[in-house]
Amino acid sequence: MTFKRVVITGAGALTPIGNTLREFWDGLSQGKSGAAPITKFDTTLFKTKFACEVKGFDAANFMDRKEARKLDPFSQYAMVAADEAIKDSNLPLAELNNDRVGVIWGSGIGGLYTFQEEVLSFAKGDGTPRFNPFFIPKMIPDLSAGHISIKYGFRGPNFVTVSACASSTNAIYDAYTYLKLGKADVMVSGGSEAAVCIAGGAGFNALKALSERNDSPETASRPYDKDRDGFVLGEGAGALILEEYEHAKRRGAKIYAEIIGGGMSSDAYHITAPHPEGAGIIKVMEYALEEAGIKPEDVDYINTHGTSTPLGDIGEIKAIQKVFGEHAYKLNISSTKSMTGHLLGAAGAIETIACLLAINEGIIPPTINHFTDDDELDPRLNLTFNKAQKREVKVALSNTFGFGGHNFSVLLKKFE
Repeated sequence: MTFKRVVITGAGALTPIGNTLREFWDGLSQGKSGAAPITKFDTTLFKTKFACEVKGFDAANFMDRKEARKLDPFSQYAMVAADEAIKDSNLPLAELNNDRVGVIWGSGIGGLYTFQEEVLSFAKGDGTPRFNPFFIPKMIPDLSAGHISIKYGFRGPNFVTVSACASSTNAIYDAYTYLKLGKADVMVSGGSEAAVCIAGGAGFNALKALSERNDSPETASRPYDKDRDGFVLGEGAGALILEEYEHAKRRGAKIYAEIIGGGMSSDAYHITAPHPEGAGIIKVMEYALEEAGIKPEDVDYINTHGTSTPLGDIGEIKAIQKVFGEHAYKLNISSTKSMTGHLLGAAGAIETIACLLAINEGIIPPTINHFTDDDELDPRLNLTFNKAQKREVKVALSNTFGFGGHNFSVLLKKFE
């Protein structure tokens, strides 16, 4: 079999540091923090009172209010990001063979807000099960992909991947694979999450996963800093248009970058903790390099999972050193979660976009909020602390890991 080349021809973003692709990049390159006190619910009794919320978003600005009420926020975010990506790609919608256009999306939780509101409403009632008829369609994760396909009439492969915080990288890798195998011409892929709600905040607090730096939310997400104390909950969406190269070439599409490979592995170790020796992380990066047919020294930039947790940050960096050897000291490495917070199932999508834009702009987005060196981290590593750095990026790697030990990596290359 002759494998197809896969390129990226469009992108869209709705994030805590910018509600469009350009605003998102401006926020990244300027080292902007998206963390602030939570506005969506009363946090008086909560241990963590801040998050990285999407700001100034009104679904009615993008869709009919009646339609918006049928969608959980995570699906609203998906629709908005996908719409921007489709417009950005200049896809000739009237000329496409819609049987060969698919949607593969990712979400770790789906309609958590809807589930929460329906259960709270029932608990306050008289016991009569009066539930919204859209309760189930609003809640289940696969409806995000369904809504995108229905709006545009895309009849190709259509599903949602659920692999916790690795969900959207999982989706992008699956979309890449379908295109590589010739199963479609175009894929809309990415991820969305909307877990900044009572259930999301309380649930992650109960896991002791969140930072409790309530006196300084904007500096709370501090990957690789000695005093990091947990991640900052985020929300939003990122979307990419993946296209078979010859299809993109025939229509004269602008091409951001080429996807050259990816990897997937499992820690098979613990439901929430990373493998202590980074076994699965080492494997997933090795698999990505192998599939792409490149050497470790060909990689210029790694956008890490880097959540700002004590164990996770160390494990990933040690795995990078194991895989990349001496070249690890020539890499730029950064965690953009220091700015966006952790978008859970949508994290991989916006971080793949960060790699895409780093390639196109020649700028490495920083790891902000670095104050104190961690003695467990090799000081020779360039973790791109606090300020963006200019650098030609020919190849970028995005890592994403999820509860349950799910590991995914994807490799992007400057298009030639």
